[in-house]
Amino acid sequence: MVKEYRFLAMCVTCVAFATSPIASAQKYTTIDFPGATSTTLNGGPNPEGTDIGSYTTSGVTHGFVLQKGVFTSFDPPGSTATTPNWISPQGVIVGNYIDTSGASHGFILNRGQYTTVDFPGAAGTVLTSLNPSGEISGESCAVASCAGGATHSFVISKKGSFTSFDPPGAISSIAVTVIASGAVFGSYTDGAGVGHGYLLYHGTFTTIDFPGAVFTFVGGANPEGRCVGLYTDTAGVSHSFLLSNGVFTSFDPPGAIFSDAAGINPGGVIVGIYVDFANAVHGYIRTP
Repeated sequence: MVKEYRFLAMCVTCVAFATSPIASAQKYTTIDFPGATSTTLNGGPNPEGTDIGSYTTSGVTHGFVLQKGVFTSFDPPGSTATTPNWISPQGVIVGNYIDTSGASHGFILNRGQYTTVDFPGAAGTVLTSLNPSGEISGESCAVASCAGGATHSFVISKKGSFTSFDPPGAISSIAVTVIASGAVFGSYTDGAGVGHGYLLYHGTFTTIDFPGAVFTFVGGANPEGRCVGLYTDTAGVSHSFLLSNGVFTSFDPPGAIFSDAAGINPGGVIVGIYVDFANAVHGYIRTP
């Protein structure tokens, strides 16, 4: 399939999205790190079926890899909190960690070796994805922890050059996925404080909003151009969504009062986060 054609078509259809019925025929699997007080799946799974996420225990957040039912915990050196955001087909992981001073740094974990990545001059940095060409997406932060203040989207070229950008009208933005074609999916906040998703392709921005939503956040995309994320309805309830070929599909894992789709792989397997009626936080896997 020609990926560039898919993205050109998406740019056209984004201005007139359709909505499909709420999905109900999918298989959902709840993921909880053993003994953790909360668990999230943040990106992937990669085509090999390996998931990555975070878990919290004793008030500390750690990263983990989930492969064939086995959890492996990890943290970059000097980390007080770890959030892995993406895993490549080769098993390379990118994400961010908080150091002992409270500052956020991007990291790359490749074959057991960590590399710290910081946007030049930024107080904090988050890495969000890595494409097959070696391009990396992320956000630079005005606040060291990246927990508040203005943020800006960026992409790092395979040669290591940083390019920062924001959609028109944005006061804050994050690039969440850069895929093989160079297209970037992300999210931004406008001057009225409303959240939107975006697609940047060949220098053109297209806004992505779930129909009728008061807030939309695009959290991930796969190489075929399908993206996933979160939207908030007029009742203030947040749901996961899938956008495929111009059609939005809303869905939630069973028992969820809040859900957020964080990643989708080439096979259409979706991972994310949900909160149940007891306010417990879980990861989930949605299999077609």
